[in-house]
Amino acid sequence: MLRKIRVTLAIICFILTAFLFLDFTGTFHAWLGWLAKIQFVPALLALNVGLVLSLILLTFFFGRVYCSVICPLGVFQDTISWVAAKRKKNRFSYSPAIPWLRYVVLVLFILSLILGISSVFTLLEPYSAFGRMMSTLVAPLYQLGNNALAYFAERMDSYAFYSYDILLKSTIIISISGITLIALVVLAWRNGRTYCNTICPVGTVLGFISYFSLFRPVFNLEKCNGCGSCARNCKASCINQKTHTIDYSRCVTCLNCIEKCNKSAITYAPRKINFKKKTEISQDTVLSMRKDDSSRRSFLSISTLFALTSVLKAQEKKVDGGLAVIEDKIMPNRDTAIVPPGALSLRNMAQHCTACQLCISVCPNKVLQPSDSLTKFMQPEMTFERGYCRPECIKCSEVCPTSAINLISKADKSAIQVGHAVWIKKNCVVLTDGVSCGNCARHCPTSAIQMVPSDSEKADSAKIPVVNVERCIGCGACENLCPARPFSAIYVEGHQMHRII
Repeated sequence: MLRKIRVTLAIICFILTAFLFLDFTGTFHAWLGWLAKIQFVPALLALNVGLVLSLILLTFFFGRVYCSVICPLGVFQDTISWVAAKRKKNRFSYSPAIPWLRYVVLVLFILSLILGISSVFTLLEPYSAFGRMMSTLVAPLYQLGNNALAYFAERMDSYAFYSYDILLKSTIIISISGITLIALVVLAWRNGRTYCNTICPVGTVLGFISYFSLFRPVFNLEKCNGCGSCARNCKASCINQKTHTIDYSRCVTCLNCIEKCNKSAITYAPRKINFKKKTEISQDTVLSMRKDDSSRRSFLSISTLFALTSVLKAQEKKVDGGLAVIEDKIMPNRDTAIVPPGALSLRNMAQHCTACQLCISVCPNKVLQPSDSLTKFMQPEMTFERGYCRPECIKCSEVCPTSAINLISKADKSAIQVGHAVWIKKNCVVLTDGVSCGNCARHCPTSAIQMVPSDSEKADSAKIPVVNVERCIGCGACENLCPARPFSAIYVEGHQMHRII
């Protein structure tokens, strides 16, 4: 019964979390956005102390329920493992833990967080890895299906669906997402939860806590007949049937062992209940106790380092105007990248963003794209070849689970300056083609651009744009709507730290 409840909750959480990355309309994020915020690392980076403590207490009382119910990457691996079990049942066996690998990866993850090496911790963080796979590999297929429905619905005079422009990510982003997907599928198909118990830093941290969990699967040796069914169905490979022991640091509380045991020799019970018969303390028991003490010391050391990381993070706290030949625009070489309003600064974005790309998935104007730069690898940055950042849109700030983009109001956004427009004289069609334009000035939402005579001594000379840097908010409307190709005659240069105008 307990397993059925766990599976039901896991399926619901997985489907709803996956839909966050597929819903390009942004309609359901107001109701489902909390699913992203309850993920462990996003909650940690958002300094949501109450939620982090709740997840820790959940693990302390009931084991790694987070890994088997809440974490979408964990449920994804369970799905692959379940499909593989249709082909070959009872395929698992006990395998010893590899603690040194888990500790090395965890320390590397923590150091990358402290030092702000986003290219490392974004690759290791499980929720972000799942988000990238969904938004990069699955979302285009979902959008393609939507466009097919829109095509047929239109021919039946129905507008229940509308066509959506499918935007593929860069080759490197697609490659990394594809490699991650293949690696996870292979590991889950062959060995179940190998990734969770050898690589995943969240799994390692929660494993330390789960080792002391109050409720856990326990053996009843009086009922056990040694059939080994529990070990052969343990996808965490943490049940040693020969010694009748369970490595609780690797157990993800899937409860498969309890369901598969025909003798009810394994029960989910409080830790104090011990069904073993009293025996004299052997040398093996003494060695086991010493090993437990070593594990406790490792737990305290790593937990201290992880807590230190939290403290440090808290302190750091195609419109063309009809005037030019239509061709694709090329992104200008900006000296400073542009991050969304609410991000506060490039530093805040780099230190808090896990590159889950939920904000990119929900951006209706296709302004946010993953960065290829190693310093902010796969984190969102703004570019205006396909659209511009509309002053009334705040969707990215509504869905960000880590406070990399803080929640802002529409009124706040119109006063946040993320960059300023720069006019490039040699690209302007007014001077190169001798035509009248003014697209940039007409569409500027803050009236930061004015058209003035190119020759101050001739009032009837061709008019060129002049930018009032104090009023410009860097929305990119001018850059996007500029008819000059392939480079716009006016582009937005980012600010290291956002300003209020």
